[in-house]
Amino acid sequence: MMKLYIGNKNYSSWSMRPWVLLKQADIAFEEVMVRFDSFDANSRFKTTLKTVSPTGKVPVLVDGDLVVWDTMAIAEYVAESFHECELWPHDRAVRARARSVCAELHSGFTALRSVCPMNIEAHLPDTGALIWRDQPGVRADIARLIAMWRDCLATSGGPLLFGNFSVADAYYAPICTRLRTYALPLPDDIAAYVQAVCDLPGVKGWMDGALAERDFLDFEEPYRLRR
Repeated sequence: MMKLYIGNKNYSSWSMRPWVLLKQADIAFEEVMVRFDSFDANSRFKTTLKTVSPTGKVPVLVDGDLVVWDTMAIAEYVAESFHECELWPHDRAVRARARSVCAELHSGFTALRSVCPMNIEAHLPDTGALIWRDQPGVRADIARLIAMWRDCLATSGGPLLFGNFSVADAYYAPICTRLRTYALPLPDDIAAYVQAVCDLPGVKGWMDGALAERDFLDFEEPYRLRR
């Protein structure tokens, strides 16, 4: 059985993506959670993962002797290994669009991802209001997100970005949790997509796990002193 190494569910957005992908597709795997203690080279987190992956980061997928790191590489490997799950759209042009959407998140939306770190358990609308007022980069990222999602949903007919569940929805699931945590303003159609993603069994399973952790890590929480 494949093993997926992840970090804390409350904080690890990159870990969330392949975990949701596997769970939502009903693909069997063993979860190995490596708790964040710090990201120093001699931390338990780093020393544990260095025995598994050359990067010392999560997520890592281990399938027999094969080690796959980086979220996109894991998604591609899973999609190729389980063709019957149709994790990418069948049409070649639509599939290219879905890959483009994922790649844009992989390298972009840096203001939103840095200023609004994932924190599923927290509810920070006051912080979100200040971020919205003071961070033009976040407002620009949200505007781009709305335009991209709206175009995908209009083309596919929804309810998810490319109609049925795909890698793209797993990829944007952590963004959906951020939008909820910080209560960032969204038009109704985009809020409906966020809700649809959060209602997916795979996403709900991850979020339930995050709420159950009860693990406050101050270096992951710039906006709170305690949980």
